[in-house]
Amino acid sequence: MGNSFLDFSDKVVLITGGTRGIGLQTGLSFGKRGALCILTYRWGDHNEETIYDAFQQQKAPKPLLLYADVSNNEDTKTLLEQIKQQGISKVDIFISNVSSAMVINCFDDYTLKGLKQSISYSTWPMISYTKEIEKAFGHYPKYIIGVSSTGPTNYSIGYDYVAASKTVMEVFVKYLNYRLHKHGVCINAVRSRAIKTQSLENTFGKDLADFAKKFVPDNYWIQPEELSEAIVALCSGYCDIISGQTITVDKGTTFFDNLMEIYTRSQKNKIKQV
Repeated sequence: MGNSFLDFSDKVVLITGGTRGIGLQTGLSFGKRGALCILTYRWGDHNEETIYDAFQQQKAPKPLLLYADVSNNEDTKTLLEQIKQQGISKVDIFISNVSSAMVINCFDDYTLKGLKQSISYSTWPMISYTKEIEKAFGHYPKYIIGVSSTGPTNYSIGYDYVAASKTVMEVFVKYLNYRLHKHGVCINAVRSRAIKTQSLENTFGKDLADFAKKFVPDNYWIQPEELSEAIVALCSGYCDIISGQTITVDKGTTFFDNLMEIYTRSQKNKIKQV
């Protein structure tokens, strides 16, 4: 999808967790098509100049970087007030991207408090931001995207809370589509299998990341830009018939990512070694 194919020059895109990984790449995909991107951050491990340079290299408008803890509704209200103070009068597209949860090592790690915390970061912001955007600007975003994962249907080490909260988010996408359809809102969740970002190592550990480098072929991975381009397409106006859905972006590889595929690769490696 080339830059000239779509023009977002009159659009405002709000992306939570937008200063790194998937969020940042999504901002760049919209920005290079002319959108003004508002990127929120929480933990402060971003480099403003690096982000500004990345947007400049894409000839994209300079993004607005604002601090906001997505689990804190007062932060959300303050964020939207700051946006209005910049002379911005709308949010056309909202990408709910933040995910945070404790890694689970055993059954005893399960606590109601931990689950609630995961939902407050990974699920509820899609709802709370949508509500507050309407209060601040008088209308809902035309497009809402929740960034999910294959966790709800595929096992990942220690991923229990994230998988549970993403499942809840995907269910809400269906119900929010019903509630907001009359307002002309298109809302979807986008799943992706593993993407090589720092978040992968932070979530699953360096040992798994090193293992993957050794035993997993490059085509297993989804590139951040592939996911972000799919998100852009869903917000392009060409896919408005799609709403209330969970879209899996994985090149179809989830179908054959199983014991049989691992065995097949091992046999091919044996032949190469002979």
